[in-house]
Amino acid sequence: MKVPSDLEVLDAIYEEYYEAFANFSQESDVYNGRKGKIHMPIDCKLLAMRLGVDSDIVFGRLYYHLEQKYGYARDNAPRVAFFSLAVGEDRHCVNFPLLASVLAGLQEESNKFRLATWLSTLAIVISIAAPLLEWIYK
Repeated sequence: MKVPSDLEVLDAIYEEYYEAFANFSQESDVYNGRKGKIHMPIDCKLLAMRLGVDSDIVFGRLYYHLEQKYGYARDNAPRVAFFSLAVGEDRHCVNFPLLASVLAGLQEESNKFRLATWLSTLAIVISIAAPLLEWIYK
């Protein structure tokens, strides 16, 4: 079974929760239990089903890997968490704007890789086709 990449995990979170993030309203969401816009509570089991893996894989990827990689601290300011076990009463929260930024960077890197691979493949095809065409038309 293939382990989902960082890009796949973050894309699944973004797709699943972007609408709730964008439609956040202080009045209605406080009533529903969510008090802040930035920290989006996520359901690791739902995401795991979507990705076809165990929920502990998703949780572990977020908590042990992505939090360490993308959470940061500046000078004397408090640490900016990428993933938090709890924010207030909300469990398993991602910093959604930070997630969107990281996701954009990963997508850009993926696109660069795909373009480089496609251009390399095209160059190989041309380098094989050119002598063949020369030989055919002689």
